[in-house]
Amino acid sequence: MSRFVALLRGINVAGQGLILMDDLRMWFGQVPGISDVSTYMQSGNVLFSSDNVNEQELIAGIEDVLERQLGYRVDVILRLYSDIKKIVEDNPLTTVKTEEKNRMYVTFLSGIPSFDVRGSLGVYSNDAEYARVLNREVYVYSNNYGKTCFSNTFIEKKLGLKATTRNWTTVNKLLDL
Repeated sequence: MSRFVALLRGINVAGQGLILMDDLRMWFGQVPGISDVSTYMQSGNVLFSSDNVNEQELIAGIEDVLERQLGYRVDVILRLYSDIKKIVEDNPLTTVKTEEKNRMYVTFLSGIPSFDVRGSLGVYSNDAEYARVLNREVYVYSNNYGKTCFSNTFIEKKLGLKATTRNWTTVNKLLDL
């Protein structure tokens, strides 16, 4: 049995797409093959176990159940729990000082960006904010994420993939669950 982390895009952000975590756990339990469901925070972080390791099948099942329950589509990005550990270990922003880790974010992508767009974020980098693409993640440093050019929507447009962003604290906290 494998442990997964599902990262839902755009729920419980600024009062939009409000979903109760009790409901979310119940709905995930309706997806065939999913068990041992738990959530972290109100921002759509769901941990679960499954014998099915086919990401696309799991994503399709989750998105279908959520759409049926909510009446609208919620994009789901899925990672194995072991991938989260590797994402933290492989952090390319090694020059960020410990006291500035609260300015770091990880944008989880629905796939690996094509080679021709991977460097497209670099031209927008400066001393106050920058981004590095590594595998299916974009590591972002920003002095003011609320006003960053590296927003989730911007990254989706530039890389042509679905995405959802979590702060560095949340990414690390997922390892403790």
